[in-house]
Amino acid sequence: MISEVPVELGDRSYTVHIGSGVRHDLPGIVAAAGAARAVVVTARPPEWTPDPGVPSVVIPAQDGEAGKTLAAVERLCGEFARFGLHRSDVVISCGGGTTTDTVGLAAALYHRGTPVVHLPTSLLAQVDASVGGKTAVNLPAGKNLAGAYWQPRAVLCDTDYLGTLPERERINGLGEIARCHFIGAGDLRPLSTHEQIVASVARKAEIVAADECDGGLRHLLNYGHTLGHALERATDFSLRHGECVAIGTVFAGRLAHALGRITPHRAAEHHDVVRHYGLPAALPPDADVASLVRLMRLDKKATTGLTFVLDGPHGAELVGDVPEAAVVTALAGMPRELTHRSENRCVPSSAADHA
Repeated sequence: MISEVPVELGDRSYTVHIGSGVRHDLPGIVAAAGAARAVVVTARPPEWTPDPGVPSVVIPAQDGEAGKTLAAVERLCGEFARFGLHRSDVVISCGGGTTTDTVGLAAALYHRGTPVVHLPTSLLAQVDASVGGKTAVNLPAGKNLAGAYWQPRAVLCDTDYLGTLPERERINGLGEIARCHFIGAGDLRPLSTHEQIVASVARKAEIVAADECDGGLRHLLNYGHTLGHALERATDFSLRHGECVAIGTVFAGRLAHALGRITPHRAAEHHDVVRHYGLPAALPPDADVASLVRLMRLDKKATTGLTFVLDGPHGAELVGDVPEAAVVTALAGMPRELTHRSENRCVPSSAADHA
């Protein structure tokens, strides 16, 4: 089954193709773009890197936050120039979310904008990172602080790639699906993986079409991300993005309840949804509350004090100037558990962690 989700942005509109084998549509998409040549940046082995159908060069990449830097973008742009890539040609990314982000930014900057096509190979990248045109890399001061908006020409979410993922990486991608429950996508738990991807992409496409550059509504996509990004930094990325977003989603429910925005039942629903997907729902045992608050103040949304996307009587919305005392109390009340990466589950590290 092949599904297509349009991202309606006027003359920058494109289609997200979802299903088994859609990577083989790449040559037709490249031809339709009028590109004579292509650079393929891939974090996948040769047998999983499709031929674009035009003269091309393949640049190996490696997924992971360690490579998501301005130095990596500079290296890619240098390779584009050495190949003689023109802005009428095309850049193709093939990898997870970090590859999508880094290659997307390099394409946005090279010749002030070169067309890019994304082939996301992780679940997380398929349901979120590859769609919507946000590209960014990390700085020492924080995550995704250097970036640009650059919409792709097309996105090919080939579900065959998902069968190559380690179990932890598959569950990691469910973190972005879990947060969709609270931003208007509805309950995706009963659906197949294909249907979950389609529903998540459709909700993101709807939001991006209404607010391409984070003027308001698009902030909803950052549900759970304020604490999530802080946890990534605090753990030196030993916790993965989707895992951190899941923990951040549980925290967002607790904070919204503490502020009187939602009922205890709705707050508990955050925990139940996250745990349904097998994701962690607790802080690491050694998480330092003061450090997390400091890192959350660096969040890009935090233009007016501590800022979160929180559930409420009218649904999720951006809430600024959240009192630090409320944030500290909600963090202190979070359970703490040791995540056993090999089993991808959480077990209590000690009884004291739940006091």
